[in-house]
Amino acid sequence: MPVRPTTTPLILATAALLAAGTLSACGGGSGDDPDTVRISFKQSTDNEIRVMDTYLADIKKQFEKANPGKKVELVPIKAPDSEYYTKLQQMLRSPKTAPDLVYEDTFLINSDITSGYLKPLDPYLDKWKDWDQFIDTAKTAAKAADGKTYGVPDGTDTRGLWFSKAVFKKAGLPADWQPKNWDELLDAARTIKKKVPGVTPLNVYTGKPAGEAAAMQGFQMLAYGTGEEPLYDTQAKKWVTGSKGFKDSLKFVETVYEEKLGPDVSDALDPNFATRVRGELLPEDKLGIALDGSWLPQDWGKGAGHEWPEWSKKLGLAAMPTQNGQAPGKVSMSGGWTWAIPAKASNPDLAFEFIETMQTKANAKKWYIANSGIAVRKDVAADPSYVKAQPGIKFFTDLVATTHYRPAYPAYPKVSTAIQEAMESVTTGDSSVEEAAKGYDEEVESATDGEVVER
Repeated sequence: MPVRPTTTPLILATAALLAAGTLSACGGGSGDDPDTVRISFKQSTDNEIRVMDTYLADIKKQFEKANPGKKVELVPIKAPDSEYYTKLQQMLRSPKTAPDLVYEDTFLINSDITSGYLKPLDPYLDKWKDWDQFIDTAKTAAKAADGKTYGVPDGTDTRGLWFSKAVFKKAGLPADWQPKNWDELLDAARTIKKKVPGVTPLNVYTGKPAGEAAAMQGFQMLAYGTGEEPLYDTQAKKWVTGSKGFKDSLKFVETVYEEKLGPDVSDALDPNFATRVRGELLPEDKLGIALDGSWLPQDWGKGAGHEWPEWSKKLGLAAMPTQNGQAPGKVSMSGGWTWAIPAKASNPDLAFEFIETMQTKANAKKWYIANSGIAVRKDVAADPSYVKAQPGIKFFTDLVATTHYRPAYPAYPKVSTAIQEAMESVTTGDSSVEEAAKGYDEEVESATDGEVVER
């Protein structure tokens, strides 16, 4: 199939080997000590970024002080996104390796629920008064087809266009730039390429090494701006194939890399390229426009590793436009992460008590601000100190009104992988848009047992 990289077996074998290493490193699992709760989370691959580590260390202190005799063991998984998911699923399969609490991306949670890896939280949530503070859209992100809830969200996010004011000034582009459609976005990138040599005009994440970053803030930020339901038909309850919007989105990606408006292909397909975007390219004015997420400033705060206090003066923000400027004129994607309790956890009650400690109003606000997240608690969202805490929060929060959520059904992880493969094949020039789209359609039909509707 033209869109499948020839290195796929090697990648899978490597991921499995890494996962096995994680299992052995985790020792005897959470059942060793009934007074110890083991918390597994995704640790940044950038050694300078310790936002989550710092936050959890603080919650650990609070929890242990409030619960004498109880201990918290933090179990970081340091890996790029795609490897993190593999390692986590390996851990969840056995009571010997399953932690008591895990950090789950909303795009993967339904797949893990279907696999029987997670415990429904409704008995806990029914007794937890703070659950009423969570917005409904955030609650549904962790709800399965059986109507039960399997995770507590710790925030959400949106996506848009970050741009360098210095690069724009050199290129003669306006400081209040807001493209009205895809053509205006591409024209700005072409202007930067022509007038500011040595600068990458536009970054759109692509390919399997970027994982979900490619599928979500790369491809779907385009596809959901085409005016269609590009991936899943909610009325037919089937996955979409043969979509013009899908092909148009692939064409945009092809144009970026064919015209050399994006990074070198070798850089774009580096699994750690996102770290370079945040830590080097944007701060050093080496990137004109970044199609990226609301969370970037978490890397630039005091003590965050890539301190950049001037970022709000150096960078501009613009909404991602729809394809032809059609209503509502802009597009965003939202996701987020949840805390979930594995089905094989040995200390689930302690795990939920830890969630309750994390999710007091004060601790939730502290986390939203630290990781540049968007509040999913109504009481925090209404708090003036949250709104004023960081430049850009209002801009990204306002995008929630026109945002979209991934179709987080059990087949989605396979659909996401098929998107990444299609993007990679047009990025490298190994396939035409038509060939890549055909390969995607075939993979989706196979992954969903033919539950597709053709456009």
